[in-house]
Amino acid sequence: MNKDKNNRFVPLLMAVSVVIGVLIGTFYANHFSGNRLNIINSGSNRLNNLLHIIDDQYVDSVNIDELVEKAIPEILSELDPHSVYISAKDVQAATDDLKGSFSGVGIEFIIRNDTLRVQNVIKDGPADKAGILAGDKVVSIGGKPFVGKSATNEEAMRRLKGPKDSKVKIGVLRYGDRQPRIFTVTRGDISVKSISAAYMLNDSTGYIRVKNFGERTYAEMLAALQSLNIQGARQLVIDLRDNGGGILDAAVQMANEFLPKNRLIVYTQGRKSPRVDYRSDGRGSYQHIPMVVLINENSASAAEIFAGAMQDNDRALIVGRRSFGKGLVQQQIQFPDGSMIRLTVARYYTPSGRCIQKPFKPGDNIDYENDILTRYKNGEFFSQDSIKHKGPAYHTHNGRIVYGGGGITPDIFVPEDTSKVTSYFKEAVLSGLMMQYCFNYTDKYRKKLSTYTEMRPLAAYLSKQNLVSDFANYADRNGLHRRNLMIMRSHTLLEDYLNSRIIYNILDEQALYEYANLTDETIKRALSVFKMPRSLLLKPQNHARDTSVSHGRTRPNLRR
Repeated sequence: MNKDKNNRFVPLLMAVSVVIGVLIGTFYANHFSGNRLNIINSGSNRLNNLLHIIDDQYVDSVNIDELVEKAIPEILSELDPHSVYISAKDVQAATDDLKGSFSGVGIEFIIRNDTLRVQNVIKDGPADKAGILAGDKVVSIGGKPFVGKSATNEEAMRRLKGPKDSKVKIGVLRYGDRQPRIFTVTRGDISVKSISAAYMLNDSTGYIRVKNFGERTYAEMLAALQSLNIQGARQLVIDLRDNGGGILDAAVQMANEFLPKNRLIVYTQGRKSPRVDYRSDGRGSYQHIPMVVLINENSASAAEIFAGAMQDNDRALIVGRRSFGKGLVQQQIQFPDGSMIRLTVARYYTPSGRCIQKPFKPGDNIDYENDILTRYKNGEFFSQDSIKHKGPAYHTHNGRIVYGGGGITPDIFVPEDTSKVTSYFKEAVLSGLMMQYCFNYTDKYRKKLSTYTEMRPLAAYLSKQNLVSDFANYADRNGLHRRNLMIMRSHTLLEDYLNSRIIYNILDEQALYEYANLTDETIKRALSVFKMPRSLLLKPQNHARDTSVSHGRTRPNLRR
């Protein structure tokens, strides 16, 4: 009898025990976590409830998916300038540059006057095999017209890219033709090169321009170094100007090639991301080659990691202007619908301990976006004395002083030269008239220009064609009134711009940089560095005014 009575109380006792357990658990959760979990739950519940209420009761029908699509970027913008949302339709385009390849037709294009113009055709690519030429105007894609306001970069990439071996019909209007030609192009794998130029500046100096850091950057770098080595390079200039960054591992691999064993390259650390060190393994083949690295205000992220590693390890001198200051680490997190976010999870620090990231106010991106313009107005592009360091002093491997506070300050400052810039030149560039003239000139004389296969002979020919005067007449007919005094003052700039674009139209991107570097002041300063005693340059000292250094865990998938 007592046994039956005890059995009747078992469910009651169990229920009481569960309730007591819940109460105790709630007490300790609240006590030790400061109600953080409740805050998150209540916040997400409010958002979910709001969406349900809108969907159920709002006066008009609402596309909830579109509403969420617009809300997510606004939420992320309250965190920092680099946490971003990428919609499912834009994910592929956002990752192609970093992957180093995509499936498409193999053309480089630009849109001018609502018309897609083929700048270059990738050799042996699908478009090249089909017969499309540089200078062709694309007027239809996939049987549908492609002109007017609908002719945008985004729409062009959407239509031209596609699965490998799929076909697309492209209608082009060639110079001198009255009717379009239709080409059927079979899409294929297209390589996206990170290294846009690798050649010899002189008999002993190799030059490599890296425009971003992707999955193939390191392999391309090794190939470029080997080629330059065969050509007799005994010193090296690595140009990271206007390099917006990319994949962390690519920068680490590149830095490893130039550093002795066990040197710190970079480390990352965040609130939920314990410190992760990236060190050299000592297997690099170019640990002793004299080197200069070029940067400017548009060098960011992975470019700053490489430059910072070279500077802090006293491996190379940095020449140019202070870099952008992007030192936040993003981790890619994908949603089930194919969209993703790049969420900031840590910060980058150079070997000396400097945080690369420049200061920002969460949720206030206007000042951050205008930072480069502010630097320009404050004179930082023209005088190293205008660089205002807001961070503490740090020391390189040899004891040289470097400063934190955002970006990499060069060892040797090179000001921007605006002495020949006039309002006429700026309007000629910004209006697109110069680019348009270069296309027209290239089309008109393509047969003659195509007989030149190297930059210097082509540049010599163009220098005798009086292009500046011809352009001034063209611009005058198209709304930019001739200003003879300004044209005289900007003559060198106008001529260099015209020549470089025509050279690019006929040859390739490397030829453009070969021509531009002939008169580049930063290149000249870099070459002068090699004439100075290396031991003197990299030892601890108070730098002269013109050599401005003023005051293992598992790695996440880190992206720009």
